[in-house]
Amino acid sequence: AMGFNQHCSIQIDRQLPRDSAGFPLLSESVNENNQGNDGGNSHQNVNINNQDHIANINSYNGWKGWAAVWDYSKELFATRLFNKRACIVAKMNKDAFPSLEKLSKFKDQKVRAKDTPPPPFLRFSITKTRVRNVAQFGRSIGNLCKGVPTYYAQQDQGALLFESQGCIDAGILGLFGIYLCGNISGC
Repeated sequence: AMGFNQHCSIQIDRQLPRDSAGFPLLSESVNENNQGNDGGNSHQNVNINNQDHIANINSYNGWKGWAAVWDYSKELFATRLFNKRACIVAKMNKDAFPSLEKLSKFKDQKVRAKDTPPPPFLRFSITKTRVRNVAQFGRSIGNLCKGVPTYYAQQDQGALLFESQGCIDAGILGLFGIYLCGNISGC
């Protein structure tokens, strides 16, 4: 069997301005670790590009891992699901998603799951409609979803929000939950 890195490594093709020491400017990172109830580890990394109004989120959880781009300027987000070998694109609800400023402040907090209430979340239903051209969403989302089947998702409203069993949690640990629900064709 092929390993995780052989199937799923991605590169976001984005050059950031650098200081004299070679470190990126206008970018901040957030790291969050969580010891899951099943004994598994999840590690997340959030990189914020304030100049382009983009957050890149990586959830390192083996084959259940995923990568996401939240593009605030285009009001879109995309999540590449490694175990499904697919990408999901949806419209961002800017009133519900945490702002880039909130993401930046979150990096300075130490979150302990047992001490905090559950974070707010949104639920999205994956449609059967495939995206024909991922480049239409810009370079960051285009690079994330390049080479894998990509589907649209729509935010659910109402009572369904409380039913998340069987959905994929693609949110930021301790801050904001995104549940992607539905079957992906061909996976």
